[in-house]
Amino acid sequence: MNRNYIFLTILMLVLAIGTLFLTGNDEPTQIAPEELLQEIIQPTRYITTDQVAKMIIQGDPSLLMVDVRPAAEYEEFALPGSLNIPLEQLLNDGNLAYFGVPGIRVVFISNDDIRADQTWVLTKRLGIDGTYVMKGGLNSWMQTIIDPSQPNADAPSVDHQLYAFRKGAQIYFTGAESAAPDGENVEVQVRRREKTNVAAGGC
Repeated sequence: MNRNYIFLTILMLVLAIGTLFLTGNDEPTQIAPEELLQEIIQPTRYITTDQVAKMIIQGDPSLLMVDVRPAAEYEEFALPGSLNIPLEQLLNDGNLAYFGVPGIRVVFISNDDIRADQTWVLTKRLGIDGTYVMKGGLNSWMQTIIDPSQPNADAPSVDHQLYAFRKGAQIYFTGAESAAPDGENVEVQVRRREKTNVAAGGC
């Protein structure tokens, strides 16, 4: 088994135990530790920076980005349209109402995976569904969307297609003008999804 996977599993177990001390008697019903462990070992909680970029560009109405970093870091740089709820304030009055809304995908964002994973574990412990973690956080966002690396000429075509999207996304998010290696303009090729009505409500 991959050593990083083992480390992450141990970390998630520690975080799961820690949530017992963060929640009070008046909080939503908590799920059983066994169920939480099953959720923790699944990689389905992660969503890539490319997926997040595409949803932002498409104006996906089901996306709610929650930046869980401290307010000072959020003010320095944040993804457009993201909401700042520092991890330490997650259980404050009113903040939990953002989660568990039918049809809404909440994506937690931090500099890397750590704080976002902690937040995800806490919400899962409270029995809240529809939450995800942006894999690699803003560090990965900088490497993949803001300053993507060009693949080798003999790389598979899918790598070149991904690079073309990332260059287009780079232009979208930074306003920088750029061109493909052959001199042709790079365009963001995504299809806008029709907006759907989302039922209002809390967790």
